[in-house]
Amino acid sequence: MTRIVTAEPLTREAFAPFGDVIEMDGAEHFPINGGRCERYHDLARVETTGPNARVIVNLFRGQPYATPLKVGMVERHPFGSQAFIPLSPRPFLVVVCPDDGNRPGEPRAFLTRPGQGVNYPRGRWHGVLTPLNEPQDFVVVDRGGDGSNVEEFFFDEPWKVRLP
Repeated sequence: MTRIVTAEPLTREAFAPFGDVIEMDGAEHFPINGGRCERYHDLARVETTGPNARVIVNLFRGQPYATPLKVGMVERHPFGSQAFIPLSPRPFLVVVCPDDGNRPGEPRAFLTRPGQGVNYPRGRWHGVLTPLNEPQDFVVVDRGGDGSNVEEFFFDEPWKVRLP
């Protein structure tokens, strides 16, 4: 039997149980720099804990995955949040799972609109960075410091993701 999860549009409301949607639409904002710049404020909660914890900023270049997309593994970061902010106006796929007794529950998939990013809180099960159709660059904000900040879980049977 094939297990299928259908990707849905990414909205703040639908994604709220899993983290933050990073986007300008609907965000608190105000002018700065003498009115020459608009600041979209406090879009994601950055979390770090553990030995020598600090916030780090990275650039990732993700390669697209073959379709049909299959999710065989998810991961989580016990010591810090992780934000993915695309540098190009293209959508990407987001897969998240609720926690089910310290294991990932049934996944949900979201398709971003161009310009949307996501922030996973500390300990949230999520899929890997998944650009679609062509390579894509991202700013990634996460935790640096001592100790391993990644746990992986491999499903007995992968989930197939159906795109809208």
